[in-house]
Amino acid sequence: MASIFLQVLALLAVLYILQELHNKFMKKKKKLHPGPKGLPIIGNLHMIGKNVHQDLHKIAKRYGPIMSMRFGVVPIIVASSPHAAEQFLKNHDLVFASRPDNKAAQFIAYNQRNITFGKYGPYWRNIRKLCTLELLSTLKINSFQAMRKQEVTNFVTFINQAASNGVEVDVSAKLASLNANMACLMVFGKKYVDDEFDERGFKDVIQETLILAATPNIGEFIPFLDVFDLQGLTRRMKKLAKIFDDFFERVIDEHVHDSKEEKQTKDIVDTMMNIMQSGKAEFEFDRRNVKAIMLDLLIASMDTSSTAIDWIFSELIRHPKVMKKLQNELNEVVGMNRMVEESDLEKLVYLDMVIKEGFRIHPIAPLLVPHESIEDCTIDGFDIPKGTRILVNTWAIGRDPEIWPEPEKFMPERFVGSNIDLRGRDFQLLPFGSGRRSCLGLQLGLTIVRLVLAQLVHCFDWELPNDMKPNDLDMTEKFGLVMARAQHLRAIPTHRLENILGISNEQVE
Repeated sequence: MASIFLQVLALLAVLYILQELHNKFMKKKKKLHPGPKGLPIIGNLHMIGKNVHQDLHKIAKRYGPIMSMRFGVVPIIVASSPHAAEQFLKNHDLVFASRPDNKAAQFIAYNQRNITFGKYGPYWRNIRKLCTLELLSTLKINSFQAMRKQEVTNFVTFINQAASNGVEVDVSAKLASLNANMACLMVFGKKYVDDEFDERGFKDVIQETLILAATPNIGEFIPFLDVFDLQGLTRRMKKLAKIFDDFFERVIDEHVHDSKEEKQTKDIVDTMMNIMQSGKAEFEFDRRNVKAIMLDLLIASMDTSSTAIDWIFSELIRHPKVMKKLQNELNEVVGMNRMVEESDLEKLVYLDMVIKEGFRIHPIAPLLVPHESIEDCTIDGFDIPKGTRILVNTWAIGRDPEIWPEPEKFMPERFVGSNIDLRGRDFQLLPFGSGRRSCLGLQLGLTIVRLVLAQLVHCFDWELPNDMKPNDLDMTEKFGLVMARAQHLRAIPTHRLENILGISNEQVE
């Protein structure tokens, strides 16, 4: 035992000496961006806690908007300003278009076969093209409009009953359930209850996946420690990978069995199976590829939209004047005799301001998904070596006082007369990323966020339970690739529209 301990100490000493020599060589050869000095072996890992985005924001205040760090042996660049984000996501987009290797990509994403974690290259470009033209086209998204309307009506019906009974609603849980139903119907063609996926349900498994994927993995940054799996991340990811794979295999088998049935609206798995069986894909496209894309679509359509609505609606409850102003707009555009339709959304100007402000202060992906440089590059006179990992801190950008006056305040009016949009052209606001790796589901995601949020505000008034004041609402964040609320939002609805579902509220009661 003592012998092994001495061998480990000797190995660490050798690694330390080699690293110091490497660092001195790099400093002579490369001019790196300013950043904090790292410790031997671990680099700057000791500076990072549970809320990585907040920790990086604090450090960047000292070292600048483009900051150089080192996590173990991996060079890191943190971009914390619109100018910095533009450099990486637009001006040098191709150089930083790839993704780093990580355990989540290996075990859960079928060895980087999906769009989110895929390495940049011919395969990734073909997969993206297939998704853009076949799976997430405007025509395909519009084909699910009747389904979205029905599911939103079911959602409102549930809340309407709660309002009649005067009971509180776990808004976070109901939003998760609504988005799970819509995601399953669009992607798989039918609803699956939580138990058919896993005993913990869709939301908990997906949230664990996103948290693990965003957690700095010591084994990845200090390779000789990888075999020990000190944080248990690899073990947990393998378990999650089996849950997803077993479920996806069952879904594909069901589609193969039912392939002869005529469907009025083909779901996304139907479309992918047709492509796979026809052989018309210009690249290898088998079950692994289908499952990898299913993973992307399931997580993106199920978790990101519900999380965004959760945060924005929480801010509306905390700011009754903003809520009232939005309700007034809905009164004028929609009226008090019906629910909001998708055709109304383009006319709701203040709703769009509320959503932009929500994305600014609560970005869905606080560090986006990490990028990786595929070759050496120079930005603003500083060198960035090949293989550097890029973290774009959208959470910090949204709180930059030089760009956003009073950044901690929720003020949708800051967007009055502004041309800033959400499509990645304006680097002050990047909820869906920008450039080659921007989110393909932007149109669908925005439609769902706008539609569901509008129903919550238009159909009901809300108050917090137990005489809680709006300012007392817990807004603690839970860090992950998608940043969720740490605590569920619970609130009590009351009827606002008299004839919300074609029957009077008295009949409901």
